[in-house]
Amino acid sequence: MTPHFTPATFAFLTELADNNNREWFRANKSRYDGDVKEPALAFISDFAPHLARISTRFRADPRANGGALFRIYRDTRFSKHTRPYKTHTGIHLRHEAAKDAHAPGFYLHLQPGQVFAGVGIWRPGGPTLRSIREAIDEDPDAWLRASGDERFRASFELTGDSLIRAPKGFSVDHPLIEDLRRKDFIGAARLDESTVLSHDFLACFAALCRDAAPFQRWLCGAIGVPW
Repeated sequence: MTPHFTPATFAFLTELADNNNREWFRANKSRYDGDVKEPALAFISDFAPHLARISTRFRADPRANGGALFRIYRDTRFSKHTRPYKTHTGIHLRHEAAKDAHAPGFYLHLQPGQVFAGVGIWRPGGPTLRSIREAIDEDPDAWLRASGDERFRASFELTGDSLIRAPKGFSVDHPLIEDLRRKDFIGAARLDESTVLSHDFLACFAALCRDAAPFQRWLCGAIGVPW
């Protein structure tokens, strides 16, 4: 298969980081469309059958607006940083329940010098976070099997922010207090740009998503959405 992403993808993002202004972007909009946006949308569309074989509850939505591809435009209304454009492109394959609740997703982040695949739930809201913590507390062995699955841990590292103290309702002496303190339940797999540019990256990303299935399945069960 012809690679979806090319060196031009990362070249554009590198130059955008150095020229993060509307004038430069307008002059180079066709490069963004041809080297970043269109390859990403084609990747999403081509990945759909792979995702369906992992779980039918997640969506590879190739729409240019409202689909799996994040917009390149930053929301600067409430930010101290006024740079108008993101210097990465992100693809989020959301769970079908994501419109109504926090739910797990599969994520791909492309940025020069920082490329990774991500899985799980980033910064879930209070009720969802509480459900995850209660599921860990009620059946710690199930959590340990999912988060410690050999294939999952061979590919992904659990990461994200954590509370400084024990969350409300849990003892600081709880044997799984480090996990209960998590504010994010996500795994990240670092990738090289050369991997993304290879002809078999679609299959590589699919393999990573399969490796994350036990973790994703557990998260779905913890928050009460179907896997």
